[in-house]
Amino acid sequence: MLDQLNQIEQSALQAIEAVQDEAALERWRVSFLGRSSPLMQVFDQMGTLSKEERPLIGRRANEIKKALETALNGRTEALRQAALAHSLASERLDVSLPGRPLPLGRLHPLTQTLREIYRIFAEMGFQVYRSREVESDEYNFQLLNMPEDHPARDMWDTFYTTTPGVLLRTHTSPGQIHVMYQYAPEPIRVILPGVVYRYEQVSARKDTQFTQVEGLAVGRSITFGDLKGTLADFARRMFGQKVRARFRPSYFPFTEPSAEVDIECFLCAGAGCQVCKGSGWLEILGSGMVHPTVLRNGGYDPEQYSGFAFGMGVERIAMLRYKIEDIRYFWANDLRFLEQF
Repeated sequence: MLDQLNQIEQSALQAIEAVQDEAALERWRVSFLGRSSPLMQVFDQMGTLSKEERPLIGRRANEIKKALETALNGRTEALRQAALAHSLASERLDVSLPGRPLPLGRLHPLTQTLREIYRIFAEMGFQVYRSREVESDEYNFQLLNMPEDHPARDMWDTFYTTTPGVLLRTHTSPGQIHVMYQYAPEPIRVILPGVVYRYEQVSARKDTQFTQVEGLAVGRSITFGDLKGTLADFARRMFGQKVRARFRPSYFPFTEPSAEVDIECFLCAGAGCQVCKGSGWLEILGSGMVHPTVLRNGGYDPEQYSGFAFGMGVERIAMLRYKIEDIRYFWANDLRFLEQF
């Protein structure tokens, strides 16, 4: 059997020298190292050998297997180098031509939408205020008129941490308390952008993290009419001067009265379609007059001061503005999507 192994090695090494392309090299591999090759059959016959022959034949078979694998790797690299050399030799290079331009990065569509929102509200006198993403239960719920066991807490599917009373904020509304604490009793007019987190079932319309912009204005003699004028003007600047907006009664524990704001569907012009589910309207944000309890918690006397607040999803605004059908596109980092912006 040793003679048979030596013959297999000699035949294989001679055959590989004649290999000139990848297809032939693959045929060589199957013939000499494949499962049905003569060398592999020797390994299958090891159990039939005597105790004296088995270690000698096994050692020699392994040596040949390693030698053939080394030859295979060497021939593979040689073919690769030959192909590279042929490619370089056959190409005609004009060194006087300008270099290929490198692709340039661009702003993410959410960043573009956020900057447009900043610009619109800056023209209305609003300042940008940042607040933290990791919040306490007190700021995220209690100071916003949602004490423990309040049923309104079920409106938000919350990510809690292992530290009691600490969570990932479910909305940007806790920033209202932070900014009121900082500026009370002075009048304020701010927007509070940031990422929020909710334990949601991911779908085309929902994700576990998304971006919101909160708005807050507090001062003397602020009315619901001020809220309506501000948001109607925002809708026209964001979606076009001809867009129509409507206010629908709603409920939020930190505002009273509360309303949701819709704009006329941009696809069917209010006639009703699949996008607007036949209603002719698309929701863009929630809003309302700041609840007296929230004003008091923020350091303002609700007998002297009033205010309005609103919150919008930036992904939702971008989806409506650019006719995007799936919220997951924003976080997938797919260049085919991002390069459109």
